[in-house]
This record gives sequence, structure tokens and C-alpha cells, in this order.
Amino acid sequence: MKLFTTIEGKLHFKSISCFWLVFMLLSSCENTNEKIKKIKQPNILLIVADDMGYADLGCFGSDISTPNIDKIANEGIRFSNFYSAPSCAPARASLLTGADNHMAGVGSQFYRSEDQWGYEGFLSNRVVTIPQLFKDNNYQTYMVGKWHLGGKKDQLAHNKGFQKSFILHHGAAAHYNNLGFVGLDNPSIYTLNGDEVAWPENAYSTDLYTDYLLKFISEGKSAKKPFFALAAYTSPHWPLQVDSSYWKKYEIKYEAGYEALRLKRLKDLKRKGIISNDHQLPPLHPSISPWDSLSAKEQKIETRKMALYAGMLENLDYNIGRLISQLKKNGIYDNTVLIFMSDNGAAYRDFYEAGPYKEFLQQNYDNSYENMGNPSSFVSYGPAWAEAGSAPFRYYKQYTFEGGIRVPMVIKLPTAKNTGSINNAHTTLTDIAPTLYDIANIEFPETYNGNPIFPLKGKSIRPLINGDTDIVHSKDEAWTMEHHHHALVRKGSWKLVNPGMGWDESKFELYNLDTDPSESNDIKGNHPKKYKELLTVWKNYKETYRIQNYNEKND
Repeated sequence: MKLFTTIEGKLHFKSISCFWLVFMLLSSCENTNEKIKKIKQPNILLIVADDMGYADLGCFGSDISTPNIDKIANEGIRFSNFYSAPSCAPARASLLTGADNHMAGVGSQFYRSEDQWGYEGFLSNRVVTIPQLFKDNNYQTYMVGKWHLGGKKDQLAHNKGFQKSFILHHGAAAHYNNLGFVGLDNPSIYTLNGDEVAWPENAYSTDLYTDYLLKFISEGKSAKKPFFALAAYTSPHWPLQVDSSYWKKYEIKYEAGYEALRLKRLKDLKRKGIISNDHQLPPLHPSISPWDSLSAKEQKIETRKMALYAGMLENLDYNIGRLISQLKKNGIYDNTVLIFMSDNGAAYRDFYEAGPYKEFLQQNYDNSYENMGNPSSFVSYGPAWAEAGSAPFRYYKQYTFEGGIRVPMVIKLPTAKNTGSINNAHTTLTDIAPTLYDIANIEFPETYNGNPIFPLKGKSIRPLINGDTDIVHSKDEAWTMEHHHHALVRKGSWKLVNPGMGWDESKFELYNLDTDPSESNDIKGNHPKKYKELLTVWKNYKETYRIQNYNEKND
């Protein structure tokens, strides 16, 4: 009443109708403010697939059934020019902090030294995580899935801002048990809120992670606070294990082989408008044997590998559907930001056939044709199918060529414009943290827990999502990344990249992604000034982030 007395004194209402007009306007403003308040601090669900290729989603043209991810895309925006990192640990370090992976402490997934700046192997005190800041700003914070950012108690998720978590410590694990792949005396380790727990009998990884996240969300309803949740699934990472009900139907789809699938993916990406109609496929990796050179038995085995992979991805999509259903049931779906992405390009390794774990895997798992996909098998789909999954780009995981780092991303934001569209602006995984802080109206600190914090590397893409701008990074900005001697510098459409020999400057190649997105024609000889310019950016980056020239056996 006092409010209106004051207002009446100033406005001198002359009629009841005038009073009610102003009252309705004020009420409308109050309702609008409430809506803005809700949008400023929505729930946020960040979903990360493990080792999923660029061309694997239905909304990107794939034949794999992903209706729930496609639904997010239809209600949101697909990003076709999104860069992650070439391998999982550095990707997760940058994603959770918005910092360069060296600044975050994970300069390499393979080389780690706790006393060496940038290569500690766990999240450093030079950075602050998304869940830490969200927790400090009235959010509930949850995580399920793969951690891979340090194994000591103070390095784990529950000490990095996640109030509730069920996590796998290691970078990979079997999907039906905790046998692991590094020896029977070193099983995969899982912790619930920091306490080690046993793997439930007959549980399947993707289903179990979803069960826990649904439980966390349900338990948090009474708090009446928004949540930030990270679902870091281990699917479709090897070993390729999933119930036959998901994969059997796919075998017939892949009988023509990986080269045929690669060509089909190229056409389907063009049909969806993800890539330009003049995009050409790059040459296959030299290690890949032509499909026609395989025996009938080898082709049969290879076909099943891809079917298993597709089945795992369909199961992942099914579980994302479970999350969406729960959000809708709780009445919070419309005020939830959903982000789906892959951590890197498709995986090429096959540790069952080669590498340090070969002996253990072959002694403890059975990869016979009849047993492929069962809990007692340890199948990988290898470089040939990875090339198809990373189509239309060059190579796959671990490389800083496009096939290793350009991954699909889908974002549903309540305030987004042009929903269902495809955005071609260059964006990066270090843009995710500033975007989430922008959405939730959280200020990024200069210090945290008494430690100076390095500024965010990326920029918010919220203006891009809301249709307020067409770009995030101007053509004059350089984005640089290095992992395990694989490096890149991107500036506008120009890209400097090397095939794993970062200390040999003669091995760097130069491409213009506008005219050669498949990175097939090295043009550094034609553009010496641009090559020198980007090489100088690389040298400065190498010095700033103390990039090390270590020798690593696991190359």
C-alpha cells in the first residue's frame, strides 16, 4: 500500500481505470523480472560423450538413432565449428576451468610430473572450476562419470566443487564390471562423494551413471535451488560393450565397409547443411587397409565392431532421454540449459591388438566373433571406422587436425533465437565456462582460496546463441592448443598444425579452412608471411605455457 501511496502522490491518478492500468503495468514488470531472474540462474546440464566422432549424431546426418539428442538440437542450436582438445584429459581440464590445459595442470595425458608446471596431471590451484563457483553462488552441483583429472583424494571431484558425485577415477574402464585393463591387481576405481564403492553386480556403465544423476536431482528438489550437473559418460569409448538389443540391427547397415560409410557420412552432412556442398574428403590415414583388401572373415568382424559402436551410442541417447523425462516430470525442463558435446574426435586405438595392455587383455577377455560386445570381450573399432566417424575431416583423436578436435556440440538455452538452426561460428571448449558464468550471472574471481586465478581463455557464446552477434572470435584472434607434441594455431580461417612433432618447426603445415577444410593441401610455401605470423604465435604460446619437449613411450 505504501508503494502505491507514493506513486499516487507523484502521478495524481484521476480515475480507477488509470490506477488499474498502472497496477497491471507494474505487475507485468514484476512478472517479467521474475522471468528474467529465473533465466539468469537456470539449471544447467552439461553432457559429454567419450570419443564420439563428428558425424555420429542423427541431427548431424548419421544413421545412428539418437532421437533425444536430436530433440535437444531441434529446440536448440547445432554448432558445426566447435573445437575441443585432441584427447580426453586435457579436454576435461579445459572444459571444467575455461583455461588452457597446461594452465589447468594437464599439459599431457601421457606425461605427468607433480613437480612440473603445467604437467601436474591434476587440476592446479592456478584455476578454479565451474562447480566451485556455482556452488559458491547458491547452486547444487552434481557429477557422474569419468573424472581422469587426478586420483588422490584432494584431486577428486568432491574436492573440486561437486557436492554429489559418482565417478570413475581412470580414463577408461569396462562397462559391465571393474576389471579394468591394467591388471587384475589394479581394478577400476569408483567413488561416491569421495568414498570408494564397489561396482554393482550386473550394472551397465551408462545406465548406472544415469541412475545416480537422477537420484541426485531427485534428492535436490526440496532444496529449491538450481543445479549444475556434469554427465561425463564413458560411452562410446572402448571397450565396445552393450546389450545386443541395441546393436544387432546395425550390422546390415555397415556391411559395405568403412570407406563406404565415410562417403555416406559426407553426403549426409551436406544434406543436413552441416558442411558446404563442395567439401571434399581428405586422403585416408596411411595405416588404413582398403576394405576390399580384407578377407570375408575380417570384413565380418569389422562390421560387427561398427555395429557395437552404434549400439553404445543409441544406448547413450536412451539414457539422455531418461534425464529429459525426469526434468519434464519435475517441471524444470523449460528452465534448464542443456549442452551436449564430445570430448574429442573418434578413437583409433586398439589395445587388445597392440600396446602395453595387450597381454593382460588377451588373457582376460575373449574377442571371438561370437563373444564380441559381451562383458567378457574388449573390442575397439580402430582407425578405419574412426576415419568414418570423423568424416569429413582429416584423421581422428590425438591429432590436432580437424578430425581430432572438431566435434559436434548442441546447446538448448531458454532465451535462444533461431532454434533448430546450425551455427558455423568458430567456438571452443574454453568458451563453455565463460558462457555458463554469463548465463548464471556469476562473476569470475581474480583469486580463489587465496590463490591468484588466471583469466579465462575463452569468451561467452551467449550473445551468439541469443542472436545478438554473428561471431565469438574475430579473424584477428588466435586460438592455440598443444597436447603430446600435437599443436595448432587458428586465426580466422588460417590454421597452423603439426602431426605430432611440435619441436620440429619444419613439420608445421598451413591451411586455409575456408578453401580447404579437409586440410589436404599444405600452402605454407605459397603464404610465407602468414606462415611466419602463425609460427610466431606458436613460439610465444610455447614460451608462455612452458611447453615441454619430453620423450614419451606411449606415443
